[in-house]
Amino acid sequence: MLEAVALTKKFGDFTALENLNLSVAAGEIFCLLGGNGAGKSTAINVILNFIAPSSGSARIMDQDVTRYPLETKKHLAYIPENLMLYPSLTGLENLDFFSGLSSEKYSQDELISFLTEAGLQEKFFNKKVAYYSKGMRQKVGIALAFAKKASVLLLDEPTSGLDPKASNEFAQHLKRLKQKGAAVFMATHDLFRAKETGTRIGIMGSGKLLEVLKTEDITFGDLENLYVNHMSK
Repeated sequence: MLEAVALTKKFGDFTALENLNLSVAAGEIFCLLGGNGAGKSTAINVILNFIAPSSGSARIMDQDVTRYPLETKKHLAYIPENLMLYPSLTGLENLDFFSGLSSEKYSQDELISFLTEAGLQEKFFNKKVAYYSKGMRQKVGIALAFAKKASVLLLDEPTSGLDPKASNEFAQHLKRLKQKGAAVFMATHDLFRAKETGTRIGIMGSGKLLEVLKTEDITFGDLENLYVNHMSK
């Protein structure tokens, strides 16, 4: 579903991403851990084709993202740390607009069903997004993933700044998307959510993927120690 092959990105003499090799299968949540400047966001931006790789390739549904930018984006949903929605539009109107950009046209009842499935309370459907909390905006992003029937989700620090309840709700929605067969790739600082939600965990540092672990094979304490050890090198 998602694959990076020897993916490298340089900015002048600085190597932000070095020889990244990974794949994310259907029904898998791959959590990428790392400190600021580790290369997590760069990896996501290259996979999204927001920036071009210096070498290597990123593939979505076995298509190169640089050669087939429009085709690959049809399969993607992207939820960044701060989801950009139109503040003067309601949640329902934002969902209608952004799903329409993907050539999907839904009735109001169908749009409401997506927002309901994403956990947004009915009383907020027709309120302007300017009055939404971050957690509520993220739910509109999840609803959009449902509406797009996205096969691959790319998430960049989506739980940063969420309170524990909203973070837990978001994690539950990711698990539902996983159960629907989506491939989820999430960059995060949140070790707890990575262990609780992820299928596999990668640890990055200085632009390199240092280690990949199955969450079922490691305790939270061991993960924390391993992460701290990598970050202190």
